Amino acid sequence: MKRLRRLRVNETMRSLVRETKIQVSELVYPIFVMDGENIKNLIPSMPGIHQFSIDRLNEELERIVQSGISGILIFGIPQHKDEEGSGAYDDNGITQRAIRYIKEKYPKLLIIADVCLCEYTSHGHCGIIKNGRVLNDETLPLLAKAAVSLAKAGADIIAPSDMMDGRVKAIREELDGNGFFEIAIMAYSAKYSSGYYAPFREAAHSAPGFGDRKTYQMDYANGREAILEVEADLEEGADIVMVKPALAYLDVIKGVADSFDCPVAAYNVSGEYSMVKAAAANGWVDEKKIVMENITAIKRAGARIIITYHALDIAGWLKEA
Repeated sequence: MKRLRRLRVNETMRSLVRETKIQVSELVYPIFVMDGENIKNLIPSMPGIHQFSIDRLNEELERIVQSGISGILIFGIPQHKDEEGSGAYDDNGITQRAIRYIKEKYPKLLIIADVCLCEYTSHGHCGIIKNGRVLNDETLPLLAKAAVSLAKAGADIIAPSDMMDGRVKAIREELDGNGFFEIAIMAYSAKYSSGYYAPFREAAHSAPGFGDRKTYQMDYANGREAILEVEADLEEGADIVMVKPALAYLDVIKGVADSFDCPVAAYNVSGEYSMVKAAAANGWVDEKKIVMENITAIKRAGARIIITYHALDIAGWLKEA
């Protein structure tokens, strides 16, 4: 008889032979920064997550640094929006000012700057609009301009999330042309058109004003297409590739990790977070057990970087262990 239970007799034994272990250094915590003063707005659909003005951002930054989390993913919410999303590449924009503040206060904290136009456009789409269509090539120079502006502010990693074709190449060339050779690109390479983003759109004020994003974000029925997207981004100069969302796309994460020798990130998105929080609040699940099982599944699938709103909770649980 093969007695596999010998390796499960107690927690010490189980820990010794555990194949997949979560480390706080692998976690990235998303934050939302908005124009204004004395703002700390709870996001109703995302319990525990807030929008902060820069003057109150230190409250969250201190928690992040004390937790041991090494990186944040920053999203800016501007007061002014226009057709071309000019706030995205304004050197004095909300995200740029927030990055400068963070780097001054916490220079060792790794800052990943999301690059997209949706939070800054009056129509809520990720690119330039003409006759109701999102224009690909006309959007690329603006994304590249935003990347350089964020790099100047002090971002360590540029993360284009727009899903325009060719944007990694455009950004890499513009960064290099401005002397930012050492700034890495984390491409949202396999970003699906997903129902799991709804709470985020409330948090970032980024819902599209008309239509949807299916002409540029991926069809959730497609798995092999993700390999083509990742391959293209790596050829154009991406250093890290991302799959988003995570839990409904574990097969995609595994496929990407098995196919490419590069760091793979996975974004455990707002809807995935909110569903766990809602179920836990109703007493239907044990939050810690569910979160750790989910995050372990994401890592087991092949992700080496996990972006999650649970990061602060996970860091605390790991310290308790």
